[in-house]
Amino acid sequence: MTITAPVLREGRDSDAEGFIALIGACWGEYPGCILDVDGEVPELRALATYFRDQGGTLWAAEQDGHILGMIGTRPLKEDAAWEICRMYVDTAARGSGLATQLLDTAEAHARAAGAERMILWTDTRFTRAHGFYEKLGYVRQGSIRILDDVSNSLEFRYAKPAAGLVVEALDAAGAASAERRLAVLLVDCVAEGASLTFQPPLSRDRAVGFWKAASAAVAAGSRVLLAAWLDGRLAGCAILDFATEETMPHVASIRTLMVDPSARRRGIGRALMRRAEQAARAHGRRIVTLDARAGSAAEALYRTEGWQELGQIPGLELNAAGEACATVFFWKPV
Repeated sequence: MTITAPVLREGRDSDAEGFIALIGACWGEYPGCILDVDGEVPELRALATYFRDQGGTLWAAEQDGHILGMIGTRPLKEDAAWEICRMYVDTAARGSGLATQLLDTAEAHARAAGAERMILWTDTRFTRAHGFYEKLGYVRQGSIRILDDVSNSLEFRYAKPAAGLVVEALDAAGAASAERRLAVLLVDCVAEGASLTFQPPLSRDRAVGFWKAASAAVAAGSRVLLAAWLDGRLAGCAILDFATEETMPHVASIRTLMVDPSARRRGIGRALMRRAEQAARAHGRRIVTLDARAGSAAEALYRTEGWQELGQIPGLELNAAGEACATVFFWKPV
């Protein structure tokens, strides 16, 4: 028997039965989630029209007459943002790449329409969805939304820049939601030989543990975590550390500056450095320090950004091959 691949097309009002069945099945995976169509979401009866009336678009993924997935996007009034809505994938199609295809399609449409930011809301119980969105660069942002509905729903707000190179500071919730993506980034950078205090191969569990400690420090106020997005992809980060001695309340350190190996030479590292300096000034720090492996691309970047060398310690660290390398220490008044 030949099995056809799902076809992604614009949604129609006539898809209502398939949409309702898909959403009901997805909600049914979580205790207490009740789909009351006529009482709470009557727009599902003509969802394509509903999105079209708001200037948005709806898509369906269909296979052999069966709706396997759906997604919608619509413009919001705030900050040139577009919202991702009604994203659901049948259990039989999960892990096939369909979810990523749906989200990529909606994001590309919004970006072409001028979106500068992508926003979505997801029930706090939908833990699998959280992991999926976080993998694709979304981070938690803002307060939890309370819905006065039969399911007693609470929703997380996720967001990310839609296009261009954007660097933002993450709050505690944002830092925690970025842990999985940053862990992948850390593993990849260490594998490429970056000087980030770890030797390859770095396990995912150790990388996640590192970022859990970092997000806890953000929550405690002793660090600022800066994240960099390139065209909607979380592609770099840097930590600004305030954990200095009592005699140095005016000093901060930049740590764990890293850029996705596949996105280097796009200005991400430089943008992170400059944003870190701004954050240091905003927090009343007048001196910032950092270090780099001698001869590395990081060292060259720091010098071009006007950082002053304090000196070097020969053989302070080992590279991936076990060879002793010098470390260069820098400082800069901000």
